[in-house]
Amino acid sequence: MLARSAIFNFQSLLTVILLLICTCAYIRALAPSLLDKNKTGFLGIFWKCARIGERKSPYVAFCCIIMAFTILFSE
Repeated sequence: MLARSAIFNFQSLLTVILLLICTCAYIRALAPSLLDKNKTGFLGIFWKCARIGERKSPYVAFCCIIMAFTILFSE
């Protein structure tokens, strides 16, 4: 079997992105200063993911539920 990366599998890529958004939003809720000091540059990606998780939380939650059903009941 060939090892497949999340980059080449669309469902895995979406799962990784959703987990990143949810994790960043959770970390910002616990310790806001950790992500707020890096709003630009490479580490700014985590701040932006946290903002997406906070502002679009109903949509992110809906996507997480759909992704969970897809992973559980596919194949």
